[in-house]
Order: sequence, then structure tokens, then C-alpha cells
Amino acid sequence: MIYLAKYIVVTGGVVSSIGKGITAASIGRILRSYGLDVTAIKIDPYLNWDSGTLNPYQHGEVFVTYDGMETDLDLGHYERFLDVNLSGESNITTGKVYMSVITKERKGSYLGSCVQIIPHITDEIKQMVRKMADKTQADVVLVEVGGTVGDIESQPFLEALRQLRNEEGHDNVMFVHVTYVPHLKAAGEFKTKPTQHSTKELRSTGIIPDMIICRSEEPIDTPLKKKIAHFCDVEPNAVVNAPDASSIYEVPLVLDRENVGKYIINRIKLGIDENSHDLSDWENIVESLKKEEPKVRVGIVGKYVELEDSYMSIRESLKHAAAHVGAKVEIEWISAEDSINTEKLKDLDSLLIPGGFGERGISGKLDAVRYSIENQVPLFGICLGMQCMVIEYARLHGLEEAHSTEFDVDTPYPVIDMMEEQKKIKDMGGTMRLGSYDCKLQKGTLAHTAYQEDMVEERHRHRFELNNEYREELENKGLKISGTSPDDFLVEIIELKDHPWFLGCQFHPEFKSRPNRAHPIFVSFMQATVDHKK
Repeated sequence: MIYLAKYIVVTGGVVSSIGKGITAASIGRILRSYGLDVTAIKIDPYLNWDSGTLNPYQHGEVFVTYDGMETDLDLGHYERFLDVNLSGESNITTGKVYMSVITKERKGSYLGSCVQIIPHITDEIKQMVRKMADKTQADVVLVEVGGTVGDIESQPFLEALRQLRNEEGHDNVMFVHVTYVPHLKAAGEFKTKPTQHSTKELRSTGIIPDMIICRSEEPIDTPLKKKIAHFCDVEPNAVVNAPDASSIYEVPLVLDRENVGKYIINRIKLGIDENSHDLSDWENIVESLKKEEPKVRVGIVGKYVELEDSYMSIRESLKHAAAHVGAKVEIEWISAEDSINTEKLKDLDSLLIPGGFGERGISGKLDAVRYSIENQVPLFGICLGMQCMVIEYARLHGLEEAHSTEFDVDTPYPVIDMMEEQKKIKDMGGTMRLGSYDCKLQKGTLAHTAYQEDMVEERHRHRFELNNEYREELENKGLKISGTSPDDFLVEIIELKDHPWFLGCQFHPEFKSRPNRAHPIFVSFMQATVDHKK
């Protein structure tokens, strides 16, 4: 049986990186405040199967779902704002669509047919969208179309969603177009022409937007909204302004003041009281994030620090944890490209080494580990960060040439190595340990104290592990293994006893942090940071 959901399609115009993901997530947050079940889909028009091999400088972080799909970072926004766990099927790419169609063609599913963009590709897209509605049984399915209207690669998706509206009915599908309204300083006024042209481009595909959300640096006034409504042929109360906010978490409140939820509920006939929502919990979250004192400084030592979006989930997790302990976090981005000048670290209250791949930046990360140990500064290592903690600890305790075989296959002390079964796999993505796995915690450790549980589930994205051949030796030298796989075979968390706070985890806890439920390890780390500052 196909579940009859409502669909809200979010498109973007004028420029890329306009904030469609935050806008879609904010709409979802508002609808959740009405008690509705909401799920989300991100459509990425690139030919890659997933985001796993994309350069973080170009695309930001890779977000990993619980079922192990490497996806666009917007899924992270959806999970944080909607407080849901999305599956990999929530990320639809051109690569997935075409591969599915070609696989069906090779199996003979289209015998007698000339396989074409319309209807075969568009039908596949609609099937993927409807599958999410049926699988989740959500009341509302948000569908964000990546890129900008007019992009050639987006056309099959827009055509499929146009067909979806006709097939599902006008009352069950609505389109929200996010545009940019620039302010020309020389003229001293906002210009609506880019929005008009963008809407015209969308209408040329057969899609008439039901709502236009105008992004701007400063608020726009009512006459300007009426002008946009007139020239773009939408209702005046469906032209919404979303000016720049001090925090992304304020956007749902901004859109709520513009009555976005009320308009949507009536437009797609959700059959609930338009005044029945309650965003007070979200307002409390926003207020907690505004706290200014005490202020702590955390240094993130990574190799993609020029683009903060490369560490989007870590940045947001630190904010969640700081708000939870009643502090304000300032992040100092430290390039790990070369050896670190320790003078830069003296004003920091703690350090965090994130995950990554490749040898570039390793020396700087190892310097940070040594600095933490020698100066008793709280250190949090995630994935590769944990591996660097193990390598440097081994070097400081008699294994001077210890390394990971990822960077030095001839190291005499391969304290980090790939598991034997993974070495047999040749495809780049196939060697990854991806998705959620259970982790058993040792009582009396930092990890167990933070979680207050004996068994937890966390998401992974890595190839290399702590080499069990050196496990006993490292433990004898003082390294504490506080978390393992349930069968005790894989090391998941390491700690040091005689240190204010020194913890590395092989998984990525940042993917599960929420503004209303800060991750336990991040909370523990942030409390240690505050205590260290004192």
C-alpha cells in the first residue's frame, strides 16, 4: 500500500549556497512543532553515486547516515533540526537514478522500449521519492533540489517533480522557491529583478511556485514583498523574507514570524489547527546558544580549516555541548599542514583533532597530541584524530617510529593498520567501515561516565583500526581502552588516566548531536574545557 503523504519541494534560484538546506530544515522544524511527522530528501544532481569521494573544499563535510550512506551535509541539517535519523535513501543523486535505470534495462525490465529521460528516468525519480514517503509513513516529505534553477543537470528532477504534482494532486504538493534579493549600496535599494528572472526560469519548466522565500542581508519591507508577489504571480502572504540571522537555529523562528507554517498547513490542507503549534522548546535552544560567558576557546587542528563547512557537524556539536554546560565556545581553526607553532596553542582551553584521509596534515596533528600530553590540555580525537593519539603516544613510550600503514607501509611499528578482510577489497568505497555499530564501554572510564550506559551505537567512516598486535603493549604503557566492539575485537575508544581529559574515538559522534540533545562525549569534553579554563 502506498502511503498518501504531502510533499513540499524546495528549489533555489539566483545563486548557489543560498541556504535551501537550512530553509527546508526550518520548514520541517516548524511543521514538527505542530505534531506532524516529517522526513526529508536531498536531491544532488551530480553523477557520483554518493558524496564519499567529493573534495571537502568543494562540497563541505560528508555526512554519514546510520545505515552507512555517505551523503550531502544538508542531511545533517535535517537530522539536527527535525531530530530524526534519516536513511541513505534520503539522498538521491543522478548517479543512483541512472544506475538503477541501467541495471533494470540490462535485466530486461524495459524490453521493447527505447529507454529515455522521459518517462524512464523521471519515473525512477518519482519512485524514489514516493518510496521514502511509504517507508517512513511521514505526514510531510520535504524534497530539496540541489543546485540552481536553470542548471542543465537539474532538469530531469524538476520535470519529475512537476509530474509528481500532477499525479498526487494540487492539494498534496507545493513548491517553495528560495531566491536572493541583493541590496545595491550605490543605488541604496534592494533589487527584485534577479528573483523575477529566477521565478520565470522555474515557471518555464512548468512549475509555478506557491511560496517565495527571499534571502537578503537585511530585512525587506512590505512594499517590496508586494512587488515580488505581483511580478512573480504568487499570493502576497506567500512572499517570505529570511534575512541573515546570527545563528542558523534562529531561522525557524524567523520563518514562523512570517507565518510560513500557517500558510503551508492551509495550502496543502493538512487538516490541523493553524495555531496549534508550539516552538517554545526551540526558542529555549536559541536562547541557550546566545550565552556569552563563560567563554572558552577550542582549537580544531585539521587540514580543511579554510572551509568551516568541512567540519560542519563538529562545529555544531561543540555549540550544542557549550549551550548544554552553560558556556560560549569560540573555535580557533588551526592548519595541520605543517608542524604547529605551540605558541599558537597556549591561549586555547582545549584541542580537537577531527577525522580525515591522507598523509597531508599528519605532522601537525601529532604535534597537537604531544602538546596535549606534555601540557595537560584536554584533547578530543575523532577517527583519524584517535589514530594520531595512538601513534604519538606509542612514539613517546618507546616505539619511536610507530605509524599507520596508511601513511608508511614500511613502519616497524604499525600501531594503526587495515583489517585483513578489508585489504582484499579493491574499490575505494568498499574498504570503508560505514554506518552504525555497537560499542561496549568499560565502567569507571570517561566514556562510561559520559554516556551512563554499558552499550552505545555510533556511526563510523574509516578504513584503518588500532592494530591488535600492539594492543596489550600499549595498555601496559598506560593507554586505557575504554570502548570496544561487543566481541572485544575492535578498539573504539582510548583514554589516558593521568590527564585532565584525553579521549579518542574511532567513530564520529558529531553525526548524532542535536541542539536539544547534545552528544554525551561532546558534553564531557566541553565541561573539561570549562574546568581547564578555571
